[in-house]
This record gives sequence, structure tokens and C-alpha cells, in this order.
Amino acid sequence: MLPINVRPVTSKAIPAQANSSWMLASPRIGGILASASSRAERKGRGNGGRAGRIDRERKMKTMADTQFTLEEQTRPRHVGRSSPLGCAACANRRPGWFCSLGSAVLADLELATSTISLPAQASLFTQGEDARCLYLICSGYLKLTAGRAEDRHMIVRVAGPGSMLGLYAVLSHGVYEVTAESLTPAQLRPVERERFLTFLRSHKEAQLRAVQCICQEYRFALQDACRIALAETVAARLARLLIELSHQIGEHTEAGEYRFPLLLTHEEMASMTCTTRETVTRTLGQFRKEGWISIEDSILTLHSPDRLQSLL
Repeated sequence: MLPINVRPVTSKAIPAQANSSWMLASPRIGGILASASSRAERKGRGNGGRAGRIDRERKMKTMADTQFTLEEQTRPRHVGRSSPLGCAACANRRPGWFCSLGSAVLADLELATSTISLPAQASLFTQGEDARCLYLICSGYLKLTAGRAEDRHMIVRVAGPGSMLGLYAVLSHGVYEVTAESLTPAQLRPVERERFLTFLRSHKEAQLRAVQCICQEYRFALQDACRIALAETVAARLARLLIELSHQIGEHTEAGEYRFPLLLTHEEMASMTCTTRETVTRTLGQFRKEGWISIEDSILTLHSPDRLQSLL
């Protein structure tokens, strides 16, 4: 049996005196090592605590920045575009609208305008406000309504690409006669009143086009009056509304059909035809059953415009 202070080694044996000294010194060395280990552990915990605090602060700052960014994105406001698309290259230009001017006149109009983006369900201007700007719709759709804040509102019409909003109010130095609210994300070109008047004085073509746009507004108002006053049945009023929308914001296909986005709710269509939401739903269902219209992916197609016209 080996003595306690003797350890088998693979190389050279440790002298007894050195071995005794090692055993005597080992308690002190053990204490030193333990103390050093404890200090290192405390230091590690301290560094870990500081690192943890820094990491938590960074996470809190990131969350705050993210929340601020989301609030900014959801706020209904106009967002300016630094490099607006040229009007001459726009695919939404339609004959007869203000944006179908000649290239030279259109270039001068671009110099007088900027481009803004409007999110869906955002207000562009409100009825009764001073008309300081008019707006040319480049893309998207807006709903024009009239009425008082405490009473029911009447939807005047849906305006799409190529429409000029606030033209009469700007020319008459008056106030906006309707409220404009976006139904979809939209891009518009605002023109300040004085800059637009200066532009008109310089271009006779633009003057003629402005008169044509005012005549179109008169025709739309006349259509509204005829739809409400002259159509005897709900089916006739709803058919007239669908035909009007197909001409105002729709496209004519080669097959003789009309297609346009169905942007209005049944409740809104009911207010435009002086009936109830349930009646609009039932009448649209009858039109679909007859094969006169179809609705797919929020696109309404008039397959038989003549059949709808026969109801008027």
C-alpha cells in the first residue's frame, strides 16, 4: 500500500522534500486559486450583466423605431414622389380628358405640377374648403360625395384616371363643392390655382380642354338627376348606374363588353339609386342569373349592355 504523500509519475519522481513543501503550500495555493476563480466568475457575471443591459436597450430602441415607422406608414397623408413619371408615357391617358393634351402643352403642365401618393380611404379635400389646388388623377379611384357632416351623404360619382378634380372651384375662386376620398391607393398631380391660371393663359388648347372637362361634369350631374328622377323601377336605376360606371371608369373590350372595378359597396350603390342594400343585392343577383353581368375578383363585366339599356 502506497503512502499518502507518494504519487506515481510517468517521468521523474518528485523528491520527498519538494513533495512535503508542495503539500504544505497546497492549502495556500488552493485558496489563491479559489479566490481567483471567484473573482473571474464575478467579473464574468458583471460583463454579462452589462452586455445584457446593452442588448435589452438595443432591442427596446429597435421596437420603438419599428412602432414609430408603422405609425408613420399608417397615417393618412400625402407622400411626395421625387421623380414623377412623365405624362406623355402614361398608359392611363384617355382621349378627351385633360391629360390627353399635346406633348408640348403637356410638358409645360408637368413643370407646373408635382406628384403625390394617396393611400386608400384617405381624404383629399373636404366640401366647403377653399379651393387652392386642382388635382389630376394619374392612377387609382376616388369617391366624390356631397352633403353635410351631420346628415347623410350622397355619392356623386367615382372618379378614375384622367379625371380633373376641383376644376370649377379653382376657376371660380370658390370652395370645393364635394368631398374627395380615395377608394384605392392613388397617384395624383396637384396644380396650385395661380399656376394653373397662368398655364391656361399661355395655352389655348388647355383652355378648350378645360371647357370640355366642365361640360363632362355637367353631363355627369345630368345623368345623376335622370337616374334618380326618371327611372321608375329599382332595376332601371341600378342598370343605369352600372352603365354610367362602365363609361366613366371602365374599359370596352373587343367582344363588345364593358369591364370596370366594383369599388362601391351595396350600401353605397343603394344610396345612389334611392333604394335599400337588400334590394341592390337581390337585383344584382337577378342580373347575374340572367347572364347580363358577372362579378369576379371585384371586377364587374357587362355582358349584355343592350339588355340593361332596355330597362331604362
